[in-house]
Amino acid sequence: MLEDEYPVTSLCWAAGVSRSAYYKWKKSRYDISKREKENKKIEELIIKINEKYNGTYGVKRLCSYINSNTEFKVNHKRIYRIMRELGVKSIIRNQSYKGKSWSGKIADNILNRDFSSEKPLEKLCMDITEIKMYNFTVYMNAVKDVFNDEIIAYDLGFTDGFELVVKTLDKIFKFPLEEKCILHTDQGFQYTGKEYCDMLKERGIIQSMSRRGNCWDNVPIEIFFGHFKAELIYLLDRGITYEDLSQKIKNYIDFYNNERIQLKLGGISPVKYREKYTKIKMYNSNTTLVKVK
Repeated sequence: MLEDEYPVTSLCWAAGVSRSAYYKWKKSRYDISKREKENKKIEELIIKINEKYNGTYGVKRLCSYINSNTEFKVNHKRIYRIMRELGVKSIIRNQSYKGKSWSGKIADNILNRDFSSEKPLEKLCMDITEIKMYNFTVYMNAVKDVFNDEIIAYDLGFTDGFELVVKTLDKIFKFPLEEKCILHTDQGFQYTGKEYCDMLKERGIIQSMSRRGNCWDNVPIEIFFGHFKAELIYLLDRGITYEDLSQKIKNYIDFYNNERIQLKLGGISPVKYREKYTKIKMYNSNTTLVKVK
């Protein structure tokens, strides 16, 4: 090596660098920088979360998770760059909305896109979605609490008729609903019949409906169905049995409510948010799936 034959000062002069810069460079060859250590930790967490949740965590959600589980803070640009270097990609979902049928009594849009609530069980959004497998088609009716985005009730059925909705309503009616609780739906035929309207009226629940064919009026539950299908249904083997599908849906709802962090909730899950800001404990921990034939 040249430094064994010539003085370091002379070599630094010839190279046009200071002695301090030389020794700093020499030391850096052997010491891992603080940023490199952080990047290594970030890489480990990204790989771990990506595998655990099947790639359903995007850049912003990963950023929130890493900031909550490390002593240092990162921004989404750094997360995105490291994801590209690792070749990690999150699931990208394309939302498509279909207009709903309308018949019977149409209620006013009381909710009027006011998706804010100061207490649980004050504003609820409900809708039905179709799940197609190779050998059967299942319909899912679900209810979301606007307060913390928690799915408080749901049911599966082989038909999308009023019988499916009744099963879900029976669960909702057992909850300690707020006085003048609003239950918002679209104008689907299941929600416009006289029997449905009478059931809500008898219990003092205010019926609210989206405008005709306007999915944005019921966007909280639409967003859930988007995540639900992108993070579970589209990843399943379409030859799955009904029993296996039912169990996987049950597991996903539990994950969505108890583990899946929500950026709008400050990076915590719906249940943790409810328990943090209210005294209401888990009020629907034993939701069951019912075949409606």
